[in-house]
Amino acid sequence: MKKYLIAATMIVFASAGATAAPSGTFKQAHEYGFGDKSSLDPASRGRVMQITEKLMSRLIRPDMKGSPSPDLAVSWSANSQATEWTLKLRDGVKFHDGSAFDSGDVIYTFNRVLNPENKSPARSAIKMIEKMEAPDKSTVTFKLSTPFADLPLQLMDYRLRIIPEGSGNSIASSGIGTGPFKLVKFDAAGTTKLEANMDYWEGAPGVSKMEIIGIGDGQARLQALLGGQIHFEDKVTNQQKPMFANNSKFKMMEVPTGNWRGLVFRTDVAPFTDVRVRQAVRMAADRGELVKLIMGGAATVACDTPVKPDDQYRADIKCPQDIAGAKKLLSEAGFENGIDVDVYVATLEPTWPILAEAYQQQAAKAGIRVNIKQVPSDGYWKDTWMQKTVSATRWNERPADSALHEIYLSTAKWNESYYKDADFDALLAEARRELNFDKRKALYVQAQKHLYSTAGTLIPYHVSKLYVMAANVNGIDAVENHSIRWHKVTVK
Repeated sequence: MKKYLIAATMIVFASAGATAAPSGTFKQAHEYGFGDKSSLDPASRGRVMQITEKLMSRLIRPDMKGSPSPDLAVSWSANSQATEWTLKLRDGVKFHDGSAFDSGDVIYTFNRVLNPENKSPARSAIKMIEKMEAPDKSTVTFKLSTPFADLPLQLMDYRLRIIPEGSGNSIASSGIGTGPFKLVKFDAAGTTKLEANMDYWEGAPGVSKMEIIGIGDGQARLQALLGGQIHFEDKVTNQQKPMFANNSKFKMMEVPTGNWRGLVFRTDVAPFTDVRVRQAVRMAADRGELVKLIMGGAATVACDTPVKPDDQYRADIKCPQDIAGAKKLLSEAGFENGIDVDVYVATLEPTWPILAEAYQQQAAKAGIRVNIKQVPSDGYWKDTWMQKTVSATRWNERPADSALHEIYLSTAKWNESYYKDADFDALLAEARRELNFDKRKALYVQAQKHLYSTAGTLIPYHVSKLYVMAANVNGIDAVENHSIRWHKVTVK
């Protein structure tokens, strides 16, 4: 990934878009992990991203290599200290209700995310924005509380989707955006229906309709794919791969990503309040073996860093299994006979039970006795995650700064392990202020190494996702799902 120059300005021109009239219906499933808290508010905890990503647009989006590229903003530049960023907005864009998109919508959207009372988990990505101004309808200026050279990376956050000014009280159900599809009917537990937005700035979509169906269980989604009820699934496991490998009704695509799966140990609950125990439970894992057993080799060992493998700030850390070291640390912490650990999983994510079982066998060698607790998929994120002492977790890829802040900063809303470390917080703050790329990288690397020594989350690998789609589906990009250009999808 390239280094981002502070004063660089990026411009792109709209593509001609699809030339044929939209036709056909594309069907996809979404999980029901937030239960009755599911909504179309992109900045909320319960947002259904499989829907919001098709309804709403960002200012900046990842290109096919994950670098910042124009969406509703066509260019951006910073002053010499990276304390002020100016974005030029795309002209002629309309929301689904016919209103014109302009700078007022941007300021409203970001103010809503930044307001602590709204408790948006996306706030951590942009909380360095101190003041916003709109010199005109096509320009927005962000004034920051501290120098920050990587703001374009933060603005790619998949939850920072622009909504109409004043729509905060209705957006959870209206879903009004500027994206390639418009909402017809929202039913989180059933079938949400969308229709093509013929005024989309990149051109008319390839399909005339989309149906996004709520299916909480991973096995049920697989059966829906096999039975033709849905056209696409992006969470097919390596164990399920043979079901599609020689089947002419389907196509497969393997996509390396920064997404990860893991086990989170709450650092505020004994015995994981002791850093030695946190180190031990992670040292007991053989990550290379987990990659082979669970992913069939289609993953990259992570060494407990959430930073994706191709990120410019990724730390090079070695993490071999160390059973003797884990036993020694447990003994020093007063657990000569080992510890008992309840690990909560659900089939919401198909690989979670397999990960727990494989870890159970590995950890037993260090005297860590894992008891696997299977819980319902529906409502998992509300009732289990961040509630139980040890649970399965997963995250989609983010730029390094976003991942480290959102998952581990002491004050982060989604600090799932309840990790609080003043030295770590200070490293992140210093990294954001550092304008020299090499020095900034060194700080992010140091922060990741500090995590490896002190954190409570086992991140064994970053996954290569297996996309499986019906043979008559075309146009799905071989990229991480937040980068897919959904308007290009066709069903013939």
